[in-house]
Amino acid sequence: MDPVITASVPLLEPPGWALAQRGLFDLLDRAWRAFDHGFTGPDGRLAYRGRLSTRDGVDDFYETFFNWPQLYLLGGADDLLPAAERHWEGVTRQLTELGMLHEEYERGYDWFHQGESLLLFYFLCLAAPGRWTERARRFADLYVDPAHGNYDPVHRIVRRPHNGSDPDREGLFDGRSYPWLPEEARMYGFPLDWVLPPGAEEPPREHDPRLGDQLRRRAGVGDTAVNLATTGLVLNALMLTGEQRYRDWIAEYVGAWCARAAANGGIVPDNVAPDGTVGGLLEGRWYGGHYGWSWPHGWYSVGQAATVAALAAVAATGDESFLDLVRPALDEIIAQGKVMTFAEADSSLQSRWTAQLGTDVRAPTLHVPFRYSDRGWFDHNPMLMAVPAALWHHSAAPVDRERIERLRAAGGYDWTTVRPFRNKEEGGHEEPWLAFLAGDDPAYPERILAAAQAQVRHRLARVERHRGEDVAEADIHLWQQANPVVTEALVQLTWGGPQVLYNGGLQQARVRYHDAAARRPGLPPSVAALVSRIDPEATVVDLVNLAPSADHEVIVQAGAFAEHTIRTAHHTACDDPSWIGGLYDYGHTEPRITSAAIRVDGPWLTVRLPRSTTVRLTLGLDLRTRPPSYRTPFDAP
Repeated sequence: MDPVITASVPLLEPPGWALAQRGLFDLLDRAWRAFDHGFTGPDGRLAYRGRLSTRDGVDDFYETFFNWPQLYLLGGADDLLPAAERHWEGVTRQLTELGMLHEEYERGYDWFHQGESLLLFYFLCLAAPGRWTERARRFADLYVDPAHGNYDPVHRIVRRPHNGSDPDREGLFDGRSYPWLPEEARMYGFPLDWVLPPGAEEPPREHDPRLGDQLRRRAGVGDTAVNLATTGLVLNALMLTGEQRYRDWIAEYVGAWCARAAANGGIVPDNVAPDGTVGGLLEGRWYGGHYGWSWPHGWYSVGQAATVAALAAVAATGDESFLDLVRPALDEIIAQGKVMTFAEADSSLQSRWTAQLGTDVRAPTLHVPFRYSDRGWFDHNPMLMAVPAALWHHSAAPVDRERIERLRAAGGYDWTTVRPFRNKEEGGHEEPWLAFLAGDDPAYPERILAAAQAQVRHRLARVERHRGEDVAEADIHLWQQANPVVTEALVQLTWGGPQVLYNGGLQQARVRYHDAAARRPGLPPSVAALVSRIDPEATVVDLVNLAPSADHEVIVQAGAFAEHTIRTAHHTACDDPSWIGGLYDYGHTEPRITSAAIRVDGPWLTVRLPRSTTVRLTLGLDLRTRPPSYRTPFDAP
């Protein structure tokens, strides 16, 4: 039996963060139901009657619901999980009818978008592993088993940038040219920009070598760095099955990319020709591949894929050296950074930073280059903190903490500022969260919960405005923009983790919870949690039972996948009832708080929370002491 702590500190004045957290849970429960009613059909599909004219679109359908099972895992309603499963099934049937899927999987597209599509699937696997294992194995085998045509074990490459369940889907586009829109060309430029001589007259799109045969021949075959996100799919299967072949494949594939990065001065290249040579189709350039360093997003796409792969390889093998797939490139772009205002920067992500920086767009701050081409480093942006935060959260290493401190020192804006925006990744508040963990902003929990409420209410207004509309293909992002489920604040505050890496990552968390009575993941009703420190030697968690008449029992789990060990648990206690006072006293005295400690030596700790009690846990954790898996405390030993 797992060790047990019984909370004994009376809850007299509920902390504001606890009331706000449970208020957010209540609002989110109403919000997802409103979206469900306004935009989906009885079988779970989205209300869409059009066709899909390009290879794009699969991700937009699945992304709409990506964080619904995540909310269930945090403690959302019991019927949220079957609703999320129904939407996956309905959307899968819908996309199959639209010709986009084969045997329930993407026929062939890049992994910048496939990674986005699969977040919903990964969270469903975590929430109900028994129901999703067969699919997880089948999908991972598309890459692990060379018979499916995606993987070349001799050269250790994924054979093409567009890959999936249909081995006959070749190249990057259907028709004569890549469907690159004028607005996209204005923001990101063109692929293979060097094949059109400087000053040459702009050719018609169907004859543009940057978008036609040259692109198909040079960038439509071979491996590309964003394919590294396939490791998330394979790690998911490994954690569900424990099969050695998945572990071996991750080590082999990521190991090959690590060798290429080491041969390139530590910076991961973005392209590998079919014969296994970096730059083999690009006159030796280590840059210029599809969704690579030059076009369209650079570090935004390469950095996330490399981090997904590095963390997957460490999880699979225990070898921390795989993090060197990311660290040298990250440090290089920081070293190439310049202090400027955002208004002066050549950023291709204008709308993103305008929302995230607010008035700080005029503050001089460090901007790092996201892209590299023949002209050198360019496309300067403030640092996206998702990757530095993910590295530090995983490693707890001084080198990763010091990098964050340097970035904060170089920033020209206040990291404690919280703005009520919601970007595509449902992230972007890493800076104030990190400031809170550093002890600089004790008001952060209530402010980020208020910002989350603002976003839910904003999106509910969109739901009301657009419900029942006939959505055109060009406007299918409406569903994502109206999805009122927001989880970043709850992930940070209750799990002590950053929001999931959006282009195909698996969840990170210092702790997770299970409702012992309901035998399901998530916080029980009326229970709130706050992780205020995530240092392994002292991870601090407050648990509050707001219910005045119901007891609850919470199982605290070390790590998102029970991969850590709780060695010791110090906790607050109050065994003196004198604070109640006598019958004719007009008030109470302050309860006398003491402390106690128990030995745990396992991944789970049971905390009994009698009505109106609270407890502060200080957990001594040993990180990554066991293979990550989807097992739960309810599984038979």
